[in-house]
Amino acid sequence: MTEALIAALFVFVLSSFIGFEVINKIPPTLHTPLMSGSNAISGIAVIGAIVAAGERNTNLSVILGLIAVTLATVNVVAGFLVTDRMLQMFKKKEIKA
Repeated sequence: MTEALIAALFVFVLSSFIGFEVINKIPPTLHTPLMSGSNAISGIAVIGAIVAAGERNTNLSVILGLIAVTLATVNVVAGFLVTDRMLQMFKKKEIKA
């Protein structure tokens, strides 16, 4: 394995661990309001994953990049759906005449 691949795997594992710990520390009442901010971060992760997959150094980097693109995209879409559902809960209901 090349040094670049080992460094990339180290960054991936470390960022996964840190991300899990940060999300675990957020109280449930703050989770949904912070979702829109995390959507922006996930959007940046999608771009980084596309760049990582596009380098085509090894087949493993392409596969890991594809997995990263897929998971980050799912995270962005799910985040927007949860945020939209939460906003729908706070809308005033129209009174039918």
